Amino acid sequence: MAQAASLVGRAGADGHEAEALSMHALRLAEKEAHAAAVLARARRSPGGASAEARRQACGPAAEVITAAARVLDLAEGVRPDALVATDLAAAAEAARAAATTAGLSIEVHSGAPTPPEVAAVTTRANRLTTAIRDVVVTLS
Repeated sequence: MAQAASLVGRAGADGHEAEALSMHALRLAEKEAHAAAVLARARRSPGGASAEARRQACGPAAEVITAAARVLDLAEGVRPDALVATDLAAAAEAARAAATTAGLSIEVHSGAPTPPEVAAVTTRANRLTTAIRDVVVTLS
């Protein structure tokens, strides 16, 4: 997610907001790593991972989905042209991948279905990449 936010900033989105989002994404990566370590320790303990440990592992993943949507908020505010098309497309794909894997993490750890916000991020990323392709084809 940090790379996606940086790419959007490079493409012309609000640089301050993109940088803040990139830093937030780096903190989320640390939170996810910590949650994974806690969950791994809980799994090795007698009785395995508790429901609480699994629930806590879902928190950072849910935040990643929200951050992916924020990356798309910024990306959708940039007018795609030939100079920024690849950065915007890479940001959209990174946001989609982050949201999808975070949703799967929530599904695996909680037993609940993938959050609907994942589908919303996927739809928005698809729309953005379609718009980028349309611009690139027009310029060719």
